[in-house]
Amino acid sequence: MVHVSIRIIRDEHAALAAMLRSLRAMVERGPGSVPGNVVESKDYFDVLRAMLFYIDEFPERLHHPKESDLLFPRVARMAPETMETIVRLEQDHSTSEADVRKLQHLLLAWELLGEARRADFEQAVYRYLDAYLKHMLLEETVILPAAIRVLNDADWEELDAAFASNCDPLTGKYPRDPAYDQLFSRIVMQTPAPIGVGAG
Repeated sequence: MVHVSIRIIRDEHAALAAMLRSLRAMVERGPGSVPGNVVESKDYFDVLRAMLFYIDEFPERLHHPKESDLLFPRVARMAPETMETIVRLEQDHSTSEADVRKLQHLLLAWELLGEARRADFEQAVYRYLDAYLKHMLLEETVILPAAIRVLNDADWEELDAAFASNCDPLTGKYPRDPAYDQLFSRIVMQTPAPIGVGAG
């Protein structure tokens, strides 16, 4: 049996990984009039801002707190061999909101101050994306298997109820929030093909 919370965490990870990879593809593509790249600069920066806002808004405010407050403490108590990994994941959680805000600032600097600021943003975003994907891999290969092994029915009942309240439009499976649906639609419609469905 796959518990509801495990399925939701995996679905949210998959959706977030897709967003992170789309962000990487957009950064690699770049704005402007490079041959084969028809993304106008304004649209390009709008899309990147929306992607970073999603990463800031949903995972930081709904996904991570439930892992930190509900999942990790239970796993640490029942599977102490996971403590080193949990400490590392918690360190990631404690800095991730500031890391996203730094990316938003670096993006704004590039947009307003020009190409001289582009490399700073690109280097920071690639580091962030690589670290975030490794973070989710650790959760899926160490924490979730341990949780499945050691948690009891009462633990799962509380975890399932908490995670089922998440409203992530990228998974398309759980309670929906119209504001998140609009954000998701905006990202998809403005992101140029083949990354999204927008022009280009």
